[in-house]
Amino acid sequence: MANILVVDDEHGIRDLLWEILNDEGHQVELAENAAQARAARLRERPELVLLDIWMPDTDGVTLLKEWSSAGMLNMPVIMMSGHATIDTAVEATRIGALAFLEKPITMQKLLKAVEQGLARGVVQQRESPAPEPRTAIGAETAAQQTPAAAQVDPGPEPIQSFPLDKPLREARDDFERAYFEYHLAKEHGSMTRVAEKTGLERTHLYRKLKQLRVDLTRSKRSPG
Repeated sequence: MANILVVDDEHGIRDLLWEILNDEGHQVELAENAAQARAARLRERPELVLLDIWMPDTDGVTLLKEWSSAGMLNMPVIMMSGHATIDTAVEATRIGALAFLEKPITMQKLLKAVEQGLARGVVQQRESPAPEPRTAIGAETAAQQTPAAAQVDPGPEPIQSFPLDKPLREARDDFERAYFEYHLAKEHGSMTRVAEKTGLERTHLYRKLKQLRVDLTRSKRSPG
């Protein structure tokens, strides 16, 4: 599950891409122009951007240049257009775009490009200097500074390891399965609370759990 930003001035295209990517389990942010894309880029920190070339306020290539010049092109960007020339596609690739999708975009081409883009993003993160492990250190520091009476039991913590030699789709399924099993156990099998925690509609949540073959009976235990 990844955070993907879709930038396109056509309402129908945005809705279609949202539906396809959301059904794949991704968190999708939509922007209809460059101004909204800039705000979403800062707010959401997307792991992948699908960027239309022709937009009314600022075209996609100009926005790509802007991000590149500001050192903000640290995520894979896939350009989209139904009218772009080869020169435009080459220029976008030279600036830093990962790929180019020609409209109308088929589901197969979209999902393949997204999968390759996310895999490229993982490689970029490995090659970048690793940030401080804030979660573990922050939790330990907070526990040392908080009086014992005020500390709250954080609940079950996931201990998982995922082999990285699998295809991306299989590795993602392993992660998502562990993710949902963790929340189901923490919420004692309450689908309503799990839906709220994960930000998914109940219908989509049920479909996702069935697709991942998550055993719902294991999580339906009374607390304590």
